[in-house]
Amino acid sequence: MLKKIYIIRHCEAEGQSPEAQLTDRGLDQALDLSEFFSNIKIDHIISSPYKRAIDSIHPLAKRLNIDVEIDRKLTERILSTKNLSDWFKKLRSTFDDMELKFEGGESSREAMKRIVEIVEEAFSKNNNTVIVTHGNLMSLLLMYYNVNFGFDDWKSLSNPDVFILINESNKVTFQRIWKQKGYA
Repeated sequence: MLKKIYIIRHCEAEGQSPEAQLTDRGLDQALDLSEFFSNIKIDHIISSPYKRAIDSIHPLAKRLNIDVEIDRKLTERILSTKNLSDWFKKLRSTFDDMELKFEGGESSREAMKRIVEIVEEAFSKNNNTVIVTHGNLMSLLLMYYNVNFGFDDWKSLSNPDVFILINESNKVTFQRIWKQKGYA
């Protein structure tokens, strides 16, 4: 049986904190996401507990009359609890060394494990699931299914972004399906 999971990176937000709200543009993007999925059958929606993720999927959940399941495993990966002036360089290095970990943070492998658990569980239960998360975690998931997906691919993600994971006979493939609508 063919099963699909749509992995969504949240819409444009005002910041990185868990309480960061969507910008006005992000609110419009959330409506665009709802429209994008209007002809796609969805059985289940799971979201990061961060406000920007929940608000990104709210219009679709309302349209489909589906409750959004919140899962803490979908929160953004914490690179470090310290303010790193060279965080970009450090983040790049974590794509090359999956075990590298900075103070108070988690390694790429640890973060990858969190989201893979959710995806595997969703594949075992539902036919068509939407999962809303964050860019770094999404990238690590895609890297799990294709080791060639890396730092430069993370840099090219948009807000929002949508990939479809297709599980056919326990072989998972993915492709990007989101096309920015009128956003440069």
